[in-house]
Amino acid sequence: MRNKRNALKAACLAALIPALLGGCTMAPKYVRPNPAMPGDWNSGVAAASQPGAKAQDWRQIVTDPAMKRIVELALANNRDLRVAVLKIEKAQAQHAIVRADLFPKINGTAGSNSSRTPASLSSSGEAFTSRSYSVGLGFSSFELDLFGRIQSLKAQALEQYLSTEASAKSVELTLVAEVASAYLTLAADREHLSLAKEVLDTELASYELTRQRFENGVDNELTLSQAQTTVDSARVSVASYTAQVTADENNLSVLVGMPLGPELLPAKTLAEVAPLAPVPAGLPSEVLTRRPDVVAAEHTLKAANANIGAARAMHFPTISLTGDFGTSSNAINGLFKSGSQAWTFVPQITLPIFHAGAISAGVKSAEADRDIYVAQYEKAVQTAFKEVSDALAQGASLTTQVEAQTSMAKATAKSYELSTLRYENGVDSYLSKLDSQRSNVSAQQSLITARLSRQTSLLTLYKALGGGWSGDEAPEAAKVNKPAVDATAKAK
Repeated sequence: MRNKRNALKAACLAALIPALLGGCTMAPKYVRPNPAMPGDWNSGVAAASQPGAKAQDWRQIVTDPAMKRIVELALANNRDLRVAVLKIEKAQAQHAIVRADLFPKINGTAGSNSSRTPASLSSSGEAFTSRSYSVGLGFSSFELDLFGRIQSLKAQALEQYLSTEASAKSVELTLVAEVASAYLTLAADREHLSLAKEVLDTELASYELTRQRFENGVDNELTLSQAQTTVDSARVSVASYTAQVTADENNLSVLVGMPLGPELLPAKTLAEVAPLAPVPAGLPSEVLTRRPDVVAAEHTLKAANANIGAARAMHFPTISLTGDFGTSSNAINGLFKSGSQAWTFVPQITLPIFHAGAISAGVKSAEADRDIYVAQYEKAVQTAFKEVSDALAQGASLTTQVEAQTSMAKATAKSYELSTLRYENGVDSYLSKLDSQRSNVSAQQSLITARLSRQTSLLTLYKALGGGWSGDEAPEAAKVNKPAVDATAKAK
């Protein structure tokens, strides 16, 4: 009984030591880098901070019901997003695997051993067979984490998991922006196609009138050829935009991850699609620290910082324990009889003496990795600042462009109308009418393109801001895992 109590004490001690010492690591204290950036957005427009502004997700940005439905289908079916979610599950499992190393792995064992000794080797001169049976519980090569090596690896795995989760959020934001942009592009190209068909119908009617005037001797053959040229040019435009609309539909289907029926496709014109929600004037720069790709870069940096602790711990002794407790007997029915208890306890310590500088080099390598990720984090923040500033500047410019292009389209439409009347009444030549027609078509096409650019610039800004306009709220991934991150910080 005394031996049994000693074995149980040893097993309990092995389980309690990591719980008592697991919070001690040799990782350096983490300090978030603070790259130098301008205090205000470099956008050329006023962007005073509004700390009280609420963060917005895509449902507040996309106001068109049909577009919302398309985005929801993409979030449910897109293969890239599915891969990103599966990577989260894998990273979570990897963290659980590393965390399990903090605890002894106890296994139940049962076995038998039989051997026959021939007469020539037997001390009695007769052959005999010996048998033994055993049943027990034990753990093998359990490492006492006295210097925090496993704890550092656990912290590293946790940060890698959080980085993967933030990266998945970034994929989601990108997908929302791409799907909405593809939807708007399809609507714009359909409007281009509708305009091209309208021009073709107009030019066919104009060609028929010119042909009649030619037959009646009013117009010459040059005018008729010019009219034929405009018809053929309109036919080329119709064919080109028809192919482009088909390509847009195929691209949208790939993004959504499923075939799209006519009921899910956008309206015929961009003007019939509800515009995206406008961006508030106040845009605090703190929002950049909550952008998913910036959050992912910081978690990767924290993982590299934790890995330094694991590398430093290699300088110190490693203590591992192996032990088991059970019963042994030379007969099965004697396994649980009094006096059949058996146990083993094998502690082992490994002290690094000479490794030719490999351990120190490993620490330097881990520190170099940390410095690399510091630079990458700072670049991610600076890139985010640039993207937001560019998107703000482009948005302000595109608003002015749309206003000017709208006025131009109205003016060229009136000019084309008057030139047509003057040609039909014999006041101007067909060439003057043709110039007015080309200017009108070009202005209408440019207006469609400008409206599309203004809408897609809002999507670019939405993505650049990480899914919201305010720095008050962290991304969903960071909020969900905040307790785990705090616990890790306390352990460090």
